Amino acid sequence: MNVIETALAGVLIIEPKVFGDQRGFFLEGFQTERYRDAGITLPFVQDNHSRSQYGVLRGLHFQRTRPQGKLVSVSRGSVYDVAVDINPESPTCGQFVGIELNDENHRQLWIPPGYAHGFCVLSETADFHYKCTDLYYPEDEGGLIWNDPEVNIPWPVDAPKLSAKDQCNPTLLQLLAK
Repeated sequence: MNVIETALAGVLIIEPKVFGDQRGFFLEGFQTERYRDAGITLPFVQDNHSRSQYGVLRGLHFQRTRPQGKLVSVSRGSVYDVAVDINPESPTCGQFVGIELNDENHRQLWIPPGYAHGFCVLSETADFHYKCTDLYYPEDEGGLIWNDPEVNIPWPVDAPKLSAKDQCNPTLLQLLAK
């Protein structure tokens, strides 16, 4: 597998080795030793799968006191996936990494604990998978508004479909002032 470092500490783009022929393809979506060698050492405790339609934007989410590391991938369709540094002590606070994940490039994004995460769907439908290093606790969830002008993410959809909760998330400045 090919591991690509990004501008954000610990955030990695992973390109699994894909074995394909006229019958289809095979890839290992996770293998403990190989991912440990890439620096992903936390144990995964929960797997999630979401299906969304074109234009759906989920995020930007994080957990306040029990942050989750996430290894994310797409098995059907295409998404624009984003990790945002929300650590006020970090020199890259407010910066983001955004990449396209889809069922053709088979890329994964490793987002260590402590980052906000979100994605928007670029295809008609997308199946999105994420392995998490901690359980989900609704009472611990936090959010960052998707269109924060300070972060300035160039989302590739004009009018995203958002949940009521995601429409009310604070800006980075509001989040850091708490």
